[in-house]
Amino acid sequence: MNWIVRNLWLVPALPILAAGISALAKRKSRVLAASLAIGSMAISFLLSVCAFAHVLLLRSSGQPTLQFFNFRWFQFGNEWLSLGWVLDPLTAVMLVMVTFVGLLIFIYSVGYMAHDDNFMRFFCFLALFAGAMLGVIISNSLLLLFMCWEIVGLTSYLLIGFWYSNPKAAAAGKKAFIVTRIGDIPFFLGIAWLYAQSGTLLFYNNGAGFLEHSAISHLLAQTTATGICVATGIAILIFCGAVGKSGQFPLHVWLPDAMEGPTPVSALIHAATMVAAGVFLVARVYPLMSAHTGIAAALTTSTALQAVTWIGSITALLGAVIAVAQFDIKRILAYSTISQLGYMMMGLGVGGVSVGMFHLITHAFFKSLLFLGAGSVIHGCSGEQDIRHMGGLGKLMPITFVTYAVGMLALCGFPFFFSGFWSKDEILHAAHTWNISQAPYYMGAFAALLTAFYMSRQVFYVFAGSSRTTEAGAELAHGLAAPDAAGHHASDHDAAGHHAPGTPHESPSVMTIPLMILAAFALLLGFLGTPAWPWFQSFLDGTPAPVNFGAFSSGGMIPVMLSSSVIVLLGLGIGWWFYGRKPIKSADAPDNLGRLSPSIFSALGAALYFDAFYGATFVKLTTVLARVSDWLDRWVWNGAVQTVTYTIFGFAHLDNFLDRHVVNSGFDEGCNSVSRGGKLLSMLQAGRVQGYLKIVAGALIVFTILLLWKARI
Repeated sequence: MNWIVRNLWLVPALPILAAGISALAKRKSRVLAASLAIGSMAISFLLSVCAFAHVLLLRSSGQPTLQFFNFRWFQFGNEWLSLGWVLDPLTAVMLVMVTFVGLLIFIYSVGYMAHDDNFMRFFCFLALFAGAMLGVIISNSLLLLFMCWEIVGLTSYLLIGFWYSNPKAAAAGKKAFIVTRIGDIPFFLGIAWLYAQSGTLLFYNNGAGFLEHSAISHLLAQTTATGICVATGIAILIFCGAVGKSGQFPLHVWLPDAMEGPTPVSALIHAATMVAAGVFLVARVYPLMSAHTGIAAALTTSTALQAVTWIGSITALLGAVIAVAQFDIKRILAYSTISQLGYMMMGLGVGGVSVGMFHLITHAFFKSLLFLGAGSVIHGCSGEQDIRHMGGLGKLMPITFVTYAVGMLALCGFPFFFSGFWSKDEILHAAHTWNISQAPYYMGAFAALLTAFYMSRQVFYVFAGSSRTTEAGAELAHGLAAPDAAGHHASDHDAAGHHAPGTPHESPSVMTIPLMILAAFALLLGFLGTPAWPWFQSFLDGTPAPVNFGAFSSGGMIPVMLSSSVIVLLGLGIGWWFYGRKPIKSADAPDNLGRLSPSIFSALGAALYFDAFYGATFVKLTTVLARVSDWLDRWVWNGAVQTVTYTIFGFAHLDNFLDRHVVNSGFDEGCNSVSRGGKLLSMLQAGRVQGYLKIVAGALIVFTILLLWKARI
């Protein structure tokens, strides 16, 4: 076994070790914390590159690209529970992406968090977060994956609520933790059910893993009482965990609020780690997700993948619709992330692992670029996040503007030159040929139109026209930042040590250099997955990847590409018509789109009232049930316990009375009688001769008297 396979555990272990050392170091050890986090991530990146190169070498030599290392963890009864890690093309690609993007975000964070008092704590949490995600990626055991999965959830809570003195940040951290746990409950039930049916939680184990043929066949042969195949039931339960972690409808509500954390956290969560974990989970267990039986099974899609497709399609459209009416620069990107995650799920459902994962990889680069670019804008604007109070930043922040424009065009899928075009079009093409329904294709196409529109709207608000930051500076100075359509105020970023309100300025090189590197990847990465040379797809699928320009004309590819290009250009044109044609001059001016239908725009700005609906239904129901449970606990169950307690106490007192006054008294009196009798008898055998003579004399006298009395008679 190759050394990199045996020592693959070092990739997540190094950031986790860095987090542990930082946690034990002194609070003011800022250089140590940053050095440990960045250094550990850099070494993990190098190890990931070695792992990627090893997979490439195996592939080029015609050897199997799947290798794993398992070990026994603990024993219960006659059974051993095993854990392990796996290296395959999926693992290799994800490791390189997470470590590389994470490394750039870590470096960027040095500048962004430079003046924060809790600088060291931030890097401690950040390193633990990255290490946990890397643990999810390498796991060859669903149990080990779940353990790392929960650490990701814990660290997301710590990082989203990092500025816990801000009530909104603290609430957002709790919300993210609770909502994702809702998805994790059925995920855990699926794990337990899977172990009960297959007897293992290892993905691969020389034919004995649950993703291998024998276990899949066994799961397909079993059915539940409702007639659902066991494999389908388990797959859907596991998918629930992905729904929560990747912000899919209806558990998407935590993800926009995650913007309350520092911007590097937003970039790491939304691009490379947490939200990607759910998509990766579906890709990892894809053999289970796609398993199904029936006539012409090879020509149909499994029930689990149909659920993945429909949930992804709804999420893609929902996120895009809500994003068009947001004013917080990070919240727009958050809803964009929700939409793009929906695309990824849809891609997995209609096209397979390579289709969904290609968009995940390209999205990681251009979305991290956009979030870090938004952080640069916020940094340059002294903490302002409301796009209405920006404007004219294209001239004042040229590097940020150019790199942000690259990320924006990649996200929109601008034709031919940006990575998002190739990855998004592959999803749309697969959806167009899906044999179940054409609805996901049309939903995805409309979401693409909205994506181009709301991103052009954001760019025109932020970078075009004249500066509107003077109004924002005055409001920030007095703590009166205007709320957005959803009622959210700009975050208190000046508390993190940002500049006082004033003229916007370009960010330092420690922040702009990562932007330029990410922009280059956002431009070039898509060419690894074009129809003419689908190298990425062939790498994951293990198929040849010859250069074939004729692939553009096969399977209806050209019509989909042309229609997608028209949709993107139309969306950009509509955005220019509403926001670029006439520069926005005042922060108080009503939104041009909002003028058409203020009520609908207000509803979209309030995220279609999902939070209000959940608050009025599920949260209130949970509150009522909690109060009922409290009442039952206090007055019913506690009353029953108290009744039993007092009854037992009563019997104890009665037993004590009987023992003392009846049993003890009778026993004591008997003992006293015996004692007195014993004392009398003991007098007869005192051992003194004088006493015996007295008794004999007395007896003789009595005997003499009796004889005389009888003789007289």
